[in-house]
Amino acid sequence: MERFNDRVVIVTGAAAGIGAATARRFCDEGAAVVLADRDADGLRRTADDLPDERTMTYVVDVSDYDQVAALVAETVEAFGRLDVLVNNAGVVTGGLITESELADFERVMAVNVGGVFHGCRAALPELIRTKGCVVNTASVSGLGGDWGQSIYNASKAAVVNLTRCLALDHGRDGVRVNTVCPTITMTAMIGSMADDEERMSRVRDRIPLGRPGEVDDVAAAIAFLASDDAAFITGVNLPVDGGLTASNGQPDMG
Repeated sequence: MERFNDRVVIVTGAAAGIGAATARRFCDEGAAVVLADRDADGLRRTADDLPDERTMTYVVDVSDYDQVAALVAETVEAFGRLDVLVNNAGVVTGGLITESELADFERVMAVNVGGVFHGCRAALPELIRTKGCVVNTASVSGLGGDWGQSIYNASKAAVVNLTRCLALDHGRDGVRVNTVCPTITMTAMIGSMADDEERMSRVRDRIPLGRPGEVDDVAAAIAFLASDDAAFITGVNLPVDGGLTASNGQPDMG
């Protein structure tokens, strides 16, 4: 498919995981892609397999608005336009709120919520001009609660409702805003869980499709929401979860 020929896309958090897979997916479909992340080495590794003439790397801390505004400005200077913003950068912390450091809360909110806010604020004038779109990465953890994840869940829930509000505010401008909400996905962010067979067995048992997510599953959903195939879809928080959220939470009684 070449759904993104002549389109320009920014992907934050593109040094690894879902962001790297998303950057590859957009490049495979013909887009020029700006890969943005704090991790310069990771960006270079992602970009190594992508066409030089259609990729650019940019080191940015999305919690800093001025840096994000510069990212958008330099993207437009380099490629002449911006059509898609993928706000994917994120961090995670766990633990009970009574045991968490204030710095943990401030950092998670600054990146996970602030990064989306900053990206949208900086990019919207250009996206209005091009009738472009935004795809945010939230989580099923923004749709319901998890034990021991109050800070992370709060940040992702904020992204979910920010997406709805932006879709309302900018639909008449021709800009669509949607979010993907992955379940546990096989990235470095899940840490040692990936090697813990007992915990991964519980994950597989809980997900109707019988496996955790892969980065390409999420990248495909992001590309769909950014494409003209989704031209009448906005304000959606799409679970990419193998059917996890289809359950009402009760155990299998069969």
